[in-house]
Amino acid sequence: MLAGEARARATAQTYGCSVALFLSWLQARGKGEREATTDDCVNFLLSRADGGASGKTVARDLAALRSFFRYLAMERVRLDNPALTIESPRREKKLPRAFSPEQVERLLSAIPLDTPNGIRDRALFELVYSCGLRVSEAVSLSLPDVRFRERVVFIKGKGNKERIVPFGSEAESRLRAWLEGPRAELSGNSRCDAVFLNNRGTRLSRKGIWKRFQEIEARAGVTGKIHTFRHSFATHLLSGGADLRSVQELLGHADISTTQIYTHVDDDSLALYHADFFDNYRADDDNE
Repeated sequence: MLAGEARARATAQTYGCSVALFLSWLQARGKGEREATTDDCVNFLLSRADGGASGKTVARDLAALRSFFRYLAMERVRLDNPALTIESPRREKKLPRAFSPEQVERLLSAIPLDTPNGIRDRALFELVYSCGLRVSEAVSLSLPDVRFRERVVFIKGKGNKERIVPFGSEAESRLRAWLEGPRAELSGNSRCDAVFLNNRGTRLSRKGIWKRFQEIEARAGVTGKIHTFRHSFATHLLSGGADLRSVQELLGHADISTTQIYTHVDDDSLALYHADFFDNYRADDDNE
């Protein structure tokens, strides 16, 4: 079965479940599909939301009702589509998760520096956090992209959009240790100009980075994703007073509304820190 056919069948099954729920809801009120009104459709959707269904699920239910009544109109069962004029609910955006500064430190400190791979990994993840890089951007970095004199990296992001991002002194130190040490030995006569190499002296892959991160994550006792470093970069900049437009440019976002979501993450972080502070304060107070 082709992927498109599989998706179509899955959609039909999902819509069928939504319609079955709606018909059952109508039957409990002494009605059928012929008598259903727009108000009935709205009330059904509201009952779904009240029952805990997400905005995405309610939007799917509405799409199912529109398709169902369109089919009934085609079959001349009824002439109108009572679900057609109902506005789709907004789908809530999930806030990206960010590491706290302490968690970032635990993750980076958990990387052993007594092996070539450890020195590389520390440089890699320091740079990912310091510059808010995507995994694909870190993989594609080449030696000419790193400018130590200006302490910046040239990044080619989504849609081949280029940006220049500065990196911190810690990232510079770790990057120099990798480039001037293990990488120089690994490269040998290789013509590969990738910043980050694997044990064969070729460009480190995304899969290789993910595997290394999982090991570091387990050692540090901190759960997350590599991309969480990018979220943390943005969140920590904003909490430190950086303006939204600057963070947008550093992340390479085409639309500032994409960057604005990090202001909500920061608000949530402040609330958590606030709660932790008063919990600790109360505990100290009780101990006195």
